[in-house]
Amino acid sequence: MQMNALQKWFYGANEEFDYGSILFLESRLPRLVMALVVGATLGLVGSLMQQLTQNPLVSPLTLGSASGAWLALVVCNIWFPALAGDFSTIFALLGAMLTLLLVILISGLRNLSGLPVVLAGMAVNILLGAIATAIILLNEQSSKNLFIWGAGDLAQNGWDQVKWLLPKLMPALLIFAFAPRVLALLRLGQTNAAARGLNIVPMFLLLIGLGLWVVSAVISTVGVISFIGLLAPNIARKLGARTPLAELNLSTVLGAFLLVFTDTLAIWLSSLSLDIVPSGIAAAFIGAPALIYFSRTQLKAQDSLSFTLPKTNFMFKIETIIGVVFVLIGVFFLSIFVSKQVIDQSIVWSLKWPSEFGLELRWPRMLTALSAGAGIGVAGVLLQRLIYNPLASPDILGLSAGATFALVGSSLFLGFNIFEAAPLIAFFGSLLALAILLLLGRRHHYAPSMMVLIGIALTALIEAMVQFSLVRGDENSYVILNWLAGSTYRVSPQYAVILAVMVAILIAFVFLTQRWLTLISAGRVFAQSRGINVGRVFIILLCCVALLCGVVTSFMGPVAFVGLLAPHISVMLGARKVGQQLITTALIGGTLMLFSDWLGQNIVYPSQIAAGTIVSIIGGVYFILLLIKGRTKS
Repeated sequence: MQMNALQKWFYGANEEFDYGSILFLESRLPRLVMALVVGATLGLVGSLMQQLTQNPLVSPLTLGSASGAWLALVVCNIWFPALAGDFSTIFALLGAMLTLLLVILISGLRNLSGLPVVLAGMAVNILLGAIATAIILLNEQSSKNLFIWGAGDLAQNGWDQVKWLLPKLMPALLIFAFAPRVLALLRLGQTNAAARGLNIVPMFLLLIGLGLWVVSAVISTVGVISFIGLLAPNIARKLGARTPLAELNLSTVLGAFLLVFTDTLAIWLSSLSLDIVPSGIAAAFIGAPALIYFSRTQLKAQDSLSFTLPKTNFMFKIETIIGVVFVLIGVFFLSIFVSKQVIDQSIVWSLKWPSEFGLELRWPRMLTALSAGAGIGVAGVLLQRLIYNPLASPDILGLSAGATFALVGSSLFLGFNIFEAAPLIAFFGSLLALAILLLLGRRHHYAPSMMVLIGIALTALIEAMVQFSLVRGDENSYVILNWLAGSTYRVSPQYAVILAVMVAILIAFVFLTQRWLTLISAGRVFAQSRGINVGRVFIILLCCVALLCGVVTSFMGPVAFVGLLAPHISVMLGARKVGQQLITTALIGGTLMLFSDWLGQNIVYPSQIAAGTIVSIIGGVYFILLLIKGRTKS
């Protein structure tokens, strides 16, 4: 065996060495070096971004850059595989830069130092994540190798990746050379910095570009590793780093230390579970609670964005309900009669009554979509009225994530079939997430921006669990991924009927509590003066939210944004009273899900896109528009 210089130094003249020595030199040592290099890079870029924006919550993760780079790499590897080897960093850089530009357009340049830019970044994360999931599911065979990459894995087989990455990180030296003076001047304020000769915009773009380049190189090498860039600078400031150069240096060292610690934890967990635990997953489990902690301690008054329900000139009439019902009937007939089919080896649109076999396949999916949309929509109305937050919905606040966490966890560790797991498991998962949310949000009086950020952090924990399930590489990986996309495909007739009955019972109970909800919507003190036991009613109605969310999630998977979209659309139609809004929202939610399911079955026929993914993309765009509207009002 021919030895290189490092091997000769390590082994000396003896060319005969044991397996343990090979494992150390060719796997453990390069993994340690990679952890040090990647952690140092993420810590440096996190500090650079936080100082440029003067925002302690900014990082490649919270700005959406990491998700943009990841989506670009998914596109590159699936549709342009010949370019993946040489141009993966370029693709990742373009994705990161376009995402950052989108986030800045959403939040506005003046809001880079506050929470709005973080909310915009995380909203873009959700949207791009839904798109990436759809692409992966449509290209199962060519995307299997992306699972470990998406989870952030530092495992090495030799020194090739280290040698490939190091030259691409050389621009980081320019950050140390140019950033300290620029950052020191920016601390004086933009006006004073410009008066001292600093050309702010070009230098900002140059430094951001350098930071995104090295982050893109890291992501294209080891995948997405979150939160290191958020944690390291905040810890550096806690330890006393006061000058820009001191913070850059200390963040770099801390980033390297944190990732080595995280990677060691991942290796230890892997040895216990006998499954690969990627470093990115361990980092998410550490970093998501840290994001909640830092956001709670550093939230400023100006970060509480102004969010209100949509304004409308519509007056609610009986004709409004009739109109919504007619739209639902139209979508119902569209789902039955209109579809794509293969005729004479060509894919064409067909307008006809389906065969008996086709109808047996369609009606459970249609019933499931209607029930899920109605249930999540009503849950959104309850949440928005109970905590006086127009952005409240089960998915944004993490309730769906809690149900998902319970179901995926029971599937991974207890061996349950995720499609047959009891709704009770999902209910307790939603209830736990709700309890955490209310406990943490109480300090800021359930401010919309704070609640959304906590919900997003809780969702990040679920993403870590999901990635863990996928990197196992067994036959359940795609089963879980399909379920997570919110698909009606696997729902049997029996389960469709059970879901419809359970949702109908819960919605009927909510209608019986209209008086409670009306009085609480007017204010807790007002409700108490009218003889309502506010505490008990609050708990009962929140349990209804958790039950609706748990039941829908257990049968169909997590459904995003319907709990936000449907209540807002009903308000736009003039449904301001509780009863009006509940019935209109249930109809609209069912219509949205039914249409999304039909569209997902036909838009890329013969392949399919899950209804939950379609709704996530539509709702993600609407959520971004809400953030833009909230920013302009503020």
